[in-house]
Amino acid sequence: MNAVPTPSGREVQHVDLNPQIAHDPASAPIPLFTLPEGQLDAHEAYQLVHDEAMLDGNARLNLATFVTTWMDDWASKLYAETVDKNMIDKDEYPKTADIENRCWRILADLWSAPDPDRAIGTSTVGSSEAAMLAGLALMRRWRAARRAEGKPTDRPNLVMSSAVQVCWEKFCNYWDIEMRLISVSTEHPVLDGGQVRDAVDENSIGVVAIMGVTYTGLYEPVEEICQALDALAAEGGPDVPVHVDAASGGMIAPFLQPDLVWDFRLERVVSINTSGHKYGLVYPGLGWAIWRDQDYLPEDMVFKVSYLGGDMPTLALNFSRPGAQVLLQYYLFMKLGREGYTAVQQATQDVALYLSRELEKMGPFELVSDGSDIPVFAWKLKESYGAQWTLYNLSDRLRGRGWLIPAYPMPEDLQETTVQRIVVRNGLGFNLARDLLSDIEECVQWLDSLDGPIPHEHAQPGFTH
Repeated sequence: MNAVPTPSGREVQHVDLNPQIAHDPASAPIPLFTLPEGQLDAHEAYQLVHDEAMLDGNARLNLATFVTTWMDDWASKLYAETVDKNMIDKDEYPKTADIENRCWRILADLWSAPDPDRAIGTSTVGSSEAAMLAGLALMRRWRAARRAEGKPTDRPNLVMSSAVQVCWEKFCNYWDIEMRLISVSTEHPVLDGGQVRDAVDENSIGVVAIMGVTYTGLYEPVEEICQALDALAAEGGPDVPVHVDAASGGMIAPFLQPDLVWDFRLERVVSINTSGHKYGLVYPGLGWAIWRDQDYLPEDMVFKVSYLGGDMPTLALNFSRPGAQVLLQYYLFMKLGREGYTAVQQATQDVALYLSRELEKMGPFELVSDGSDIPVFAWKLKESYGAQWTLYNLSDRLRGRGWLIPAYPMPEDLQETTVQRIVVRNGLGFNLARDLLSDIEECVQWLDSLDGPIPHEHAQPGFTH
């Protein structure tokens, strides 16, 4: 037991007890927005942060996020051992850099690159950075081609569905590119070839096709989109490349839909991104960008940096970033292989199909998608049900039971339709799924029992990409 002075000047006895007991906030309150004057015992500081974080939602029950919330004990051990590695320090951590190269080469092969030795790729912090790098490559190649032809380069556009992830809006905003959106509709829930053909022109730097739309989980028909652009180019129209945003589907389709043609088997697909921290099954902080051939990545996007004793090439919007996630990705590639990834993704999709099938049997709901593309599905309220409540109310009610399931409006031209969406990830098994269905049924019964509509302000809408 030791005497410890407090800011008031009086001494209090410090003992190695739970800091909730040992710390006296009345005599030494801890400021929230300024640095405290003194120090806390490490145990106290840990408990302080631990207790606050405990008030967050349970990550395993967060069915809003696509991001991995569970890895095995060996992965956690490897993570703890390598969390200090900085991915940018390739000269200091050459083996981590070598493993990064192996990972993107594995992905290039998985996505049917015609010559993996000619492909090029990089790890990123996530799919947002990967998408921006791919978009920059499209823009630079378009401008170079326009300059070579003596044509203006001041009005580039990028064609995509209105259901794209917000990172593409950021890309177009930051680099002054027209975001040429094609609205989804009941008749066209995803982008298709006919719509793309009518939207592109000589100023189109590319078309973005989505393998796993954030709102519904549906695949866009990449092969159909490429065929439409092939026909347009053959008729003398613009020759527009395609980038595939496979943030989710890039680690699902090769295993669950291997015959689906969406990747580098299509010559018009010049680049693909995916999220290692989504269905790549790695903890948050990892994306991948792959180009089918080095010719599609402008040389001026790769910087040679003299740093910490070495001259190294770097392709990134960030500089320092975690290296541990790259090692975790390689760990999973080695541990699971094609057989293991297929088994894990199939089990996840089986749960998604079970949940969507059982949910559809409930009176109020109509499926918008069922989880047969990526293990993600969405539903809306039947107009014929005549509910006095909304999906926002249901989302709020489920939150009280620990489940985080967002309700949100669909994109432009469908914004009058509100849906709820469940993202099924590794770690949500059939037992938890049954509990979820039981909780949904009980929440629906409670909402149905209310007399009159629930005020909208009681609902807490939310949406996670």
